[in-house]
Amino acid sequence: MQSLLQILLLVLGIAQTIVIVHVIMSWLIQFQVLNIRQQLVATIWDGVHRLLEPIYGPVRRILPPMGGLDLTPIVVLLGIAALRIVITNNLYAF
Repeated sequence: MQSLLQILLLVLGIAQTIVIVHVIMSWLIQFQVLNIRQQLVATIWDGVHRLLEPIYGPVRRILPPMGGLDLTPIVVLLGIAALRIVITNNLYAF
């Protein structure tokens, strides 16, 4: 059982990294450092967006509109951090 919880922690770490990559890419695209018309950038952006949209969708429905400011990645990162804390604190029970 402890192995499964460690695998879950690994998956949560990967998800956290993907969210951070998405945020950084969105900033770089917004400030025109990255060009979405380049095929490699567009492919990575589309892949990351498709991975995160099932997670972001329900969170966006809960959050109120903030006038162009998207707080969804922060809420998702806080949720991942909370899950990691709960799993780490209860790891010894298994």
